[in-house]
Amino acid sequence: MNQPPKVAVVILNWNGLKYLRQFLPSVMTSVWPNLEIIVGDNASNDGSVEFLKQEYPSIRIIQNDRNYGFTGGYNKVLAQVEADYFILLNSDVEVAPGWIAPVINLMESDPLIAAAAPKIKAFAQRDHFEHAGAAGGFIDCFGYPFCRGRMFYEIEEDRGQYQTSGEVFWATGAAMFIKKHCWVEANGFDDRFFAHMEEIDLCWRLKNIGYKVMYCAESQVFHLGGGTLNVENPFKTFLNFRNNLLLLQNNLPFWRAVFIITIRIWMDLLAIFRFLGEGKRKDAWAVSRAHQNFVGSLFRSPKVRKSESPKAGTPGVEAGSLQIANRKLQTKHYPLKGIYKGSLVWAFFIKKKRHFTELDPADFF
Repeated sequence: MNQPPKVAVVILNWNGLKYLRQFLPSVMTSVWPNLEIIVGDNASNDGSVEFLKQEYPSIRIIQNDRNYGFTGGYNKVLAQVEADYFILLNSDVEVAPGWIAPVINLMESDPLIAAAAPKIKAFAQRDHFEHAGAAGGFIDCFGYPFCRGRMFYEIEEDRGQYQTSGEVFWATGAAMFIKKHCWVEANGFDDRFFAHMEEIDLCWRLKNIGYKVMYCAESQVFHLGGGTLNVENPFKTFLNFRNNLLLLQNNLPFWRAVFIITIRIWMDLLAIFRFLGEGKRKDAWAVSRAHQNFVGSLFRSPKVRKSESPKAGTPGVEAGSLQIANRKLQTKHYPLKGIYKGSLVWAFFIKKKRHFTELDPADFF
């Protein structure tokens, strides 16, 4: 009889004691024949590690010497984990009973499946999808990510409309299942991202080398969201706009990247004016800083770049060795399944299409 694959649930923590207290109990009830639960800690100083040692002695703790962000933190922690499957789980996620088996069974059914995610629903409004993942991630022709169940700020109620599992473009980092050998082959997260959209970049790179990313409708979790950076934080605005440009730079063929990034920078100017119109000057400045940081990075020599986490109030992260390694992996398979051929901005704001089901299936690769 075949031994079931080893699964490691890995939660990255940074000063998240209140979330560990609230959400770990559900994780500890998880069932899988060969399961390890690990907390990777990014040098917390709020008593998180002491709490874990006292209340959950069975949990393995891997401690980083400082806060490397979501990307660097997971890269360092997962390098020390032996398992067939990693489950990257946010600390503010409540899992449902039996959440692991459906996803692993789906991934075991096809050697080309590299990553997958369950249905992501809102912890505070449990009959609705949650922003970070919903029922599987997609992307439009200009690099705007969206989900079945969430387009921009419009979040749908779960009425069973997305109960079919299938291939998507990206799986959320809030509850990402990934085969270890695929994580290693893709060189993990790009450290430059620090946080936000790093999972989209990883999934895109996996697709560029021939793998599939899936959504599993038979499993669900409940995500609180905004545990580290809430939606009103200008630094989050900076990361989202800067990282979206890095995403395009990493994964598109060179001249297509030049074309799309140029258009995106002009489109982002509309966001600056919108923020100014709403009185959100810090967010408008964050978008401008994102552009400055991205353009400035184009003129830095890769040989002198270092992978560093940003200090509070600073604009971002220098590029690490992953940028060079990732370029070697690219096979530039384009178009890829899960890309919307049109503009989501046009469909949402001009044509007033608010739900994923209103988009024409024929407009997807």
